[in-house]
Amino acid sequence: MQQITKNPMYLYILVLTLCSTGGLQASRILFDNFAVHVINLDGHHIGIIQSVREVPGFLALLVIYILLLVKEHRLASLSVLLLGIGVALTGFFPTFSGLIFTTLVMSFGFHYYETTNQSLTLQNFNHNEAPLVFGRLRSYGAACNIGISIIFLLIVPFFNYRTLYLLVGIIIVIITLTTFTIHPVNENSVIQRKGMVFRKRYWLFYLLTFLAGARRQIFMAFAVFLLVKKFDFSVQEIAILFMVNNCINYFLSPFIGRCIVKYGEHKVLCLEYMALIFVFFGYAVVEERYLAALLYILDHIFFNFSMAIRTFFHKIADPEDIAPSMAVGFTINHIAAVILPALGGLLWLIDYRIPFVAGAGMSLLSFISVQLIPAQLAEKWQKQP
Repeated sequence: MQQITKNPMYLYILVLTLCSTGGLQASRILFDNFAVHVINLDGHHIGIIQSVREVPGFLALLVIYILLLVKEHRLASLSVLLLGIGVALTGFFPTFSGLIFTTLVMSFGFHYYETTNQSLTLQNFNHNEAPLVFGRLRSYGAACNIGISIIFLLIVPFFNYRTLYLLVGIIIVIITLTTFTIHPVNENSVIQRKGMVFRKRYWLFYLLTFLAGARRQIFMAFAVFLLVKKFDFSVQEIAILFMVNNCINYFLSPFIGRCIVKYGEHKVLCLEYMALIFVFFGYAVVEERYLAALLYILDHIFFNFSMAIRTFFHKIADPEDIAPSMAVGFTINHIAAVILPALGGLLWLIDYRIPFVAGAGMSLLSFISVQLIPAQLAEKWQKQP
């Protein structure tokens, strides 16, 4: 790990990741209560907003063409800067259309950063290092989120939503501006292809990415909304839940990275998808609020296993395909995500259980698909330096 931390790109990505995850955490803590108690939104409104949130992810393919004009590490900084601006503006637009606008601004920043973050990590670290870096970044991101949750527990009673959003956004903007003084690029890095890359031999990566995106959006759109709408969780309770979540993930994420290196993507993803089948069915039938909170924590834990999809691609891809393929992968990840939350919002009005049953079905399909990952893939790369 010492060799990894000496890489200038590690510090660069770490700072931006803390800003991105911290801003997203603050927004998620506030979002559902802001939407329900200030703007008086219902399930179908939430579904529409979540679909709008994923449009920038669907348009991540445009990153390929932006990189013709902007260096990839600078685009990462610009993306987090945009996220901070979106967070800062949210409290000034307490309407349905206003929330759509600020969500869109934040989402462009978040999704374009995630695309470049994943690409830069896979380009600058080898096959055994990348899972450890992904795990460590998620661990530090969890620690940042714990801090955000504690701060919110202390200050929420004393500030309104506008002030809270503004404070978080300004902090993100200030810290992100400092990254423009860092020059982390290794001149010996493989030059990435300019233009879209879509190869037949990457089909399993595309399929797993598509299913992960569809399943994840059901969780993002309706899991916390279920806690607020059905079980009446307050802002403080949501903050505590997120804090517990991140305490667990702080210790667990590096362990998951080591498990990927040791056991391979096939075994790790099998465990994730089998567990998520039961978690999503649990959402559909749970009637006890603390059991629902436990399901949310388990859901969040197993989401961390999804880093194995990217490390699987890292092992089968040509080095020069990484940047354009991450952009293509993000677009594929969000094809269903643009449609499913809005559709799920309509289905919620019929029966709130339907979106969660659909999530269980997608988890089952993912489990079946992951059986096509060669089990010997881990053994091959364990022998590499």
